[in-house]
Amino acid sequence: MGLAGDAAIVGIADHPPERRFTGERHTMLEQWAELAALALADAGLSSHDVNGLVCANLRESEMFVPSTIAEYMGWRVNFAERVDLGGATPIGMVWRAAAAIELGLCDVVVCAAPGRPTPSLPPHMPRAWSPFGASSNIMGSPQAEFDIPYGNLAQNCGYAMIANRYAAEYGYDPRSTAKIAADQRFNATAHPDAIFRNEPITIDDVLASKMVADPLHLLEIVMPVAGGSAVVVTSKEVARRTKHRPAFVTGFGEHLMHKTPTYSPDLLHTPIGPAADQAFGMAGIKRSDVDVVQLYDCYTITVLLSIEDSGFCGKGEGMAFVRDHDLTFRGDFPVNTHGGQLSYGQTGLAGGFTQVLEGVRQIRGQAEARQVAGCDTAYCSGTGGIMSEQTALLLQGA
Repeated sequence: MGLAGDAAIVGIADHPPERRFTGERHTMLEQWAELAALALADAGLSSHDVNGLVCANLRESEMFVPSTIAEYMGWRVNFAERVDLGGATPIGMVWRAAAAIELGLCDVVVCAAPGRPTPSLPPHMPRAWSPFGASSNIMGSPQAEFDIPYGNLAQNCGYAMIANRYAAEYGYDPRSTAKIAADQRFNATAHPDAIFRNEPITIDDVLASKMVADPLHLLEIVMPVAGGSAVVVTSKEVARRTKHRPAFVTGFGEHLMHKTPTYSPDLLHTPIGPAADQAFGMAGIKRSDVDVVQLYDCYTITVLLSIEDSGFCGKGEGMAFVRDHDLTFRGDFPVNTHGGQLSYGQTGLAGGFTQVLEGVRQIRGQAEARQVAGCDTAYCSGTGGIMSEQTALLLQGA
């Protein structure tokens, strides 16, 4: 069951992360077009080659988003999909594109997620963004009735609750989770576009940073920035005429079971477990075959649980695993070699794309100073909400 591995990512593009965006504000449609053009140019393909697209939400269109984009781009597509999985969306986009290609619906699919500021709305217009994070404040939702009135809202609270539950079950070593942040910051110092490329940190720096939601310190929590990403996924036949080494999509998984932790059946066994098992089973490879691991990292506890539930160590063994392994690009278990969202920057919804793009760059041998030697296989994960919607992806070079 699953993919044959005949679809590949052949083009990538991003708007580099910016802490304070000072350029001209473009609509999301304009950003979509810019990213698509850059990704197609990277692949050596034309806009006329495109016959499929995958997107997320779009501020300029509450409904019919794929057709809005197709119209704007001048495309006639045989496959169009809108994905709504939070930070798990980018990987969800990629595997849907790969599946559509293997089904013969299309052979060149663009997936994009803009993440730069857009022109301001008039004062009377409603804002889609909500300070309640993953929780819905619309009456009728369980969060509006049972969570938000009692202060259980947004992401910091939920992830701190997960970390505290982990401590109660398995013990908690703050130096281990701080090491995740410090090792990823080391990786970021080798990435010319990373937000924190000039600011190395130590484990002690992480522990000395402000406590935001016990036990999570400021430097263990992602910082949103402006940016955006896109990829081009094609058939094997089209990939042969593109410019770079293709990164073939050989396995994927997707699993979700709740929206907020209040309703999770088990805070410590996350949906990434079933997703990862499906991805590795589909690709027919072992965890030991993976050369780089690009994990969604909105918080350090997210990385820890993703390492465990993806099967790289046993449940409750994550703290010791992190202590015993070098997570930098020069180490024995390279994690988020671009710095991850913690140190590269979380570019909105496109934040989950940074892991995919870094996996592709490593397979291509284009990661410059942070290149992992002989990289043929990358494992990527995506997380939406509060360990709610999770996706897994295996990329392999031909």
